Amino acid sequence: MALRVALLFSLFGVLLGQGAEQISMEDCCKNGQKHGTDHEDCASLPLISESTTCRIVQEQCCVTVLEDKMCTNGINIAKDQGACDSLFTNTCDTKTTKMCCDCCTLGKTAHELGLPCDHNLSVGHQCNLVSRACCVEGATAHQRELPNKDETTENGDSALNNQCNGKCAHRCVGNDTCACFKGYKLKPDGKSCEDINECLVGASNCRGGERCINTEGSFRCQREVSCGTGYELTDSNNCKDIDECETGIHNCGPQFQCQNTQGSFRCLPKVQCGSGFIQDALGNCIDINECVSQTGPCNRGQICVNTVGSYTCQRNSVNCGRGYHLNEEGTRCVDIDECKTTENVCGGHACLNMLGSYRCECEAGYMFNSITRLCEDVNECRHYPGRLCAHKCENTLGSYKCSCTTGFMLAADGRNCDDLNECESTPCSQECANVYGSYQCYCRRGYQLSDLDGTTCEDIDECVTGSHTCTENQSCFNVQGGFRCLSFECPNNYRRVGETRCERLLCNESVQCLTMPLRITYYYLTFPTNIPIFTTIFRMGPSHTVPGDDIHIAITAGNEGGFFRTEQMPTGGVMSVAKLINKPEDFELSLELRLRRYGTITTYLAKVLVFVTQEEPRVPYNPLLE
Repeated sequence: MALRVALLFSLFGVLLGQGAEQISMEDCCKNGQKHGTDHEDCASLPLISESTTCRIVQEQCCVTVLEDKMCTNGINIAKDQGACDSLFTNTCDTKTTKMCCDCCTLGKTAHELGLPCDHNLSVGHQCNLVSRACCVEGATAHQRELPNKDETTENGDSALNNQCNGKCAHRCVGNDTCACFKGYKLKPDGKSCEDINECLVGASNCRGGERCINTEGSFRCQREVSCGTGYELTDSNNCKDIDECETGIHNCGPQFQCQNTQGSFRCLPKVQCGSGFIQDALGNCIDINECVSQTGPCNRGQICVNTVGSYTCQRNSVNCGRGYHLNEEGTRCVDIDECKTTENVCGGHACLNMLGSYRCECEAGYMFNSITRLCEDVNECRHYPGRLCAHKCENTLGSYKCSCTTGFMLAADGRNCDDLNECESTPCSQECANVYGSYQCYCRRGYQLSDLDGTTCEDIDECVTGSHTCTENQSCFNVQGGFRCLSFECPNNYRRVGETRCERLLCNESVQCLTMPLRITYYYLTFPTNIPIFTTIFRMGPSHTVPGDDIHIAITAGNEGGFFRTEQMPTGGVMSVAKLINKPEDFELSLELRLRRYGTITTYLAKVLVFVTQEEPRVPYNPLLE
């Protein structure tokens, strides 16, 4: 993978042209490597140069970092787990990781079986490198590194070699045991030494952007890409700009001065041309003929005469008046056809050319102004006040339009106004009477007109205003659009308690008396027609509950039409609407609650009087009424 990037760099360095300031290929590669290391993704590389070559180098260096990281992960899994079963090849990432894991396992197995690390299996170049590295690492895991030859004394070496009878290729460590110098490893024969490839086993210290090259007993680091045109490689393996101006390898002519730039140079003219001149490619100053430019420098009626570095304007001897101009020969005045110019002098109206002038034939609703020579709109409403429209006149470009005041609408002739029947749009909540130019809202009996908007009818509470007809023995109950006079008498064996309740007297152990309700309470409800089904209108239950209570609730009278129903609840029960009530009606319902507590049954009775009134229509919001 590193070889592939190095080849790209050497090729792209040649493709870069001299004289253009480019980002170096080394910087492009470093950017790609950093992006791959930081983001682990090469699909969204940032564009650091417009050069296609730099983009390719970015991508390849980024991909190389990711592939090396994935391969390293696979090798580490093989070393730590000894197997690669946990990896799946369902993606490109895990495919590279599993390949390196499998190849490292192959090298470890070869070492364990005592097989040579270099084999001739056709498993691919990268797999061979990984397999051999893992095999070699296993062979050197139990060896102790010895100092280089020049780090020991000659006498000491001789003494140790004598202990091994001179069979060791490098060093004898005693007890007939051989060892190798730094950068080498012992062969399986126990006496010969072979070079360690630090580049394969990862023992090099090469920087990013450098390639490791193995040498006998050591290694060296070499840049992966060339410095490119305009740069040279220093002894410290860095790229330095070449000063073409100082070294004299530029191609600037004698009329130009060389100026060095990063990776290139520029040729600047020694002589700067003044105003009225332009410099050619050889650095010479050439006169500019201002008279042949697209926009002539002289005014109409003047002739341009070119001079060296400038020009002069001479007045034409023929002077034409307004509406005329000189002919092409400049000998006489001819009429200007203003109607054929691109300026559209009449603004869309018909144009009539005349000698030395023109006239606009204005459309209806416009008038020609001889001073401004334009067609101007005629304000008909101002010229003919009260003669065009019955109510209001509004001027428009080239015409006018009529409109009516509130309460009227424009007639078919577009000028007169007819009365508008506002009652057709139902502006009132109850009754509406149309009048000329307006309307009047009225309310039915039991309602009064609202003082806020004059259209919404409000209910009159006769019980509050005292306009009811109830007697002293009756109580007044207000309903929508009216009232009810209510009274009740407690049955035998009951006494009245408060305004709405009857309580049972002592039963003296009478069985029939004990079955009667302990309390009878009167309730009064009112709501409009067409309220939704299942709407809860009444709740009933004991004041408190105790464990083991058995509560039942039922309608015992007044529900012959089946408009209401009851439903048991943990603490009592509720009564709701069972059928749609679409017309006004009064109901007198008897709702019984039976409570079994500690083996004793107690009955409570609720007399519920329901007054259903007519639903009033809803008037839509009209902001004009505010």
